[in-house]
Amino acid sequence: MQKGDICLVEFIPFKGHEQAGLRPAIVMSKEIANLILVVPLTSKTEALRYNYSLEINPSEKNGLNAKSIAMIFQLRAIDKRKIKNKIGNIEENIMKKIDSRIKDILNLK
Repeated sequence: MQKGDICLVEFIPFKGHEQAGLRPAIVMSKEIANLILVVPLTSKTEALRYNYSLEINPSEKNGLNAKSIAMIFQLRAIDKRKIKNKIGNIEENIMKKIDSRIKDILNLK
């Protein structure tokens, strides 16, 4: 897995508002101790009401079959075994926007 890969990931359901089930996610880091940071995606456009979300249109490159919302505010570490298969790659201009928003969330310069 490499940064920018879009993969299907099995998210374990938790209490609260975290994403659950098999859904696409963007790989954001290299593997460290069998863990990988990912940004989950949803097709529910209501997620755009939250800060740190970003709309992504489907394309041949990214492999998405519907308009999706990157829920950057739900950046999380997952076990690499939860990644089922790669479906595409995020476009560079979208990755730059995601990187910028993660820096803002983490208060990085």
